[in-house]
Amino acid sequence: QIQLVESGGGLVQPGGSLRLSCSAPGFSLSLDYYAIGWFRLAPGKEREGVSCILGSDGSTTYTDSVEGQITISNDAAKNTVYLQVNSLSPDDTAVYYCAVFIKDGDKACSDPESGHWGQGAQVTDSS
Repeated sequence: QIQLVESGGGLVQPGGSLRLSCSAPGFSLSLDYYAIGWFRLAPGKEREGVSCILGSDGSTTYTDSVEGQITISNDAAKNTVYLQVNSLSPDDTAVYYCAVFIKDGDKACSDPESGHWGQGAQVTDSS
């Protein structure tokens, strides 16, 4: 079973930044036929797909609302996928989850129910 572990969440001042990490002990996140997605669940809102990165070519996608604010990256040497969140605002307060999908292509992260999920990391704007 694939187990993912998120870390790096916390309380952040408005306008601040943080970097979330997603690791998978005993499982490679860099294989060509996998994709890693970040999602978030904010209070009173539906789960939102934030970003996705493909293991095959490192290509990335973002939901429109975070373009220019959030960056996803993959460090194969550390077997870790990161989510850099800048210019935090109350809209970014949420539990952030990473998920791995045994898929490739631009729709690889589009079916959340097919992924293997971590336990989530809380990110809170301190305002």
